[in-house]
Amino acid sequence: MRLRRTLLTLALAAAVFGAAASAQTPADRVDPFIGTTNFGTANPGAVTPHGMMSVVPFNVMGSEENVYDKDARWWSTPYEYHNKFFTGFAHGALSGVGCPELGALLTMATTGPLTVDYREYGTSYRDEKASPGYYSVFLDKYGVLAEATATARSSAERYTFPEGTGHILLNLGEGLTNESGAMVRRVSATEIEGTKLLGTFCYNAQKVFPVYFVLRVSKTPSAGGYWKKQRKMTGVEAEWTPDNGRYKLYTEYGRELSGDDVGYWFSFDGLAAGEQVEVRMGISYVSTENARKNLDAEQAADAPFDAIREQARKGWNEALGRIRVEGGAEEQQRVFYTALYHALLHPNLVSDVNGEYPLMERSGETGVTDGERYTVFSLWDTCRNLHQLLTLVYPDRQREMLRSMTGMYEEWGWLPKWELYGRETFTMEGDPAIPVIVDSWMKGLRDFDVAKAYEA
Repeated sequence: MRLRRTLLTLALAAAVFGAAASAQTPADRVDPFIGTTNFGTANPGAVTPHGMMSVVPFNVMGSEENVYDKDARWWSTPYEYHNKFFTGFAHGALSGVGCPELGALLTMATTGPLTVDYREYGTSYRDEKASPGYYSVFLDKYGVLAEATATARSSAERYTFPEGTGHILLNLGEGLTNESGAMVRRVSATEIEGTKLLGTFCYNAQKVFPVYFVLRVSKTPSAGGYWKKQRKMTGVEAEWTPDNGRYKLYTEYGRELSGDDVGYWFSFDGLAAGEQVEVRMGISYVSTENARKNLDAEQAADAPFDAIREQARKGWNEALGRIRVEGGAEEQQRVFYTALYHALLHPNLVSDVNGEYPLMERSGETGVTDGERYTVFSLWDTCRNLHQLLTLVYPDRQREMLRSMTGMYEEWGWLPKWELYGRETFTMEGDPAIPVIVDSWMKGLRDFDVAKAYEA
């Protein structure tokens, strides 16, 4: 009887374990921290498959304790696993590249007295968690839980504060990009909009482009305003400038502010312990109007953070689930699905919800697509294997990428080599678009302008 009971217990345990194992989804097998050290240049931020928006922890500036700091050496990623000094979330980032770019529009939550110098407001952190479409971290200095998720063209952040005064900062002066210059404008007490200049990827000084944003906070602040780093003055003029060489807070100004090192702050007095403040941001590479349209279209005003997070996870499970793996060790499945996850980060959407996108090498001009326009064609890196994978497993997306590439030829006269948000960086040599187009055609993917591609 005892043996029979033991066998029954083992059988039940096996059944429960098997059910739990089979209940795992492809997203459960992804580890976004893989590739975030040893110069892997990946990051654990929240993003959707091929999404325009990504929300990435920024930990590569402001502290001598950083093992790898962007201001101390050549560095091409907004995050490094061994660094432990958090200065906010960047919105928009590249993964796996060798030159610094994007990694701007930095949001940060703080408590106590307001400071806008990232060397002072940065903090150590712990309890990092990341899964496809989600990232969270606990900020030691402030006792704040910071969470982030994303849609294709917008982001959602949730900050859980301790009791007292809290702040939300938007730093437009810092980031991974080597380009400078930004503008921010107050729309209402809870909404701001603006633009940040990006570009000069891999020493291409003229290959610059703007990103536009609209940012909203979920709670009416008790105060808010701009800041700008003042230039260092000498002589008599310095005597008339109390903020000489320092960050100046603008508390009685409410129009727009431009400069190389500017930002905006929201302050919230009387927060209850555990009270949450959310930040929602939409971006566009066409206009602030389109950034607002992207945000409004992809996030309902009353959409809960957790619902947006779940939608991002659902999108990843649908994308990753096109390949089902059986057998092997759990670690082997994790390696496989994490590699597939990385393969679906780029190229990215550059068209907005209304179909508008920046025309190739025609700065300031806008086109309209009836499908999707893609960008970040690092073709010298991806012509050998990535697009072949997309052709076989994601032909719907690859088709839109082929149309994007031939569209770039129509607009500019050349197929892309290393295209970045409507600019050709010329980082690579040769004609890597040709094997991508030919391979797709050979595999039967022909629903694009083949004659135009042949002409190109």
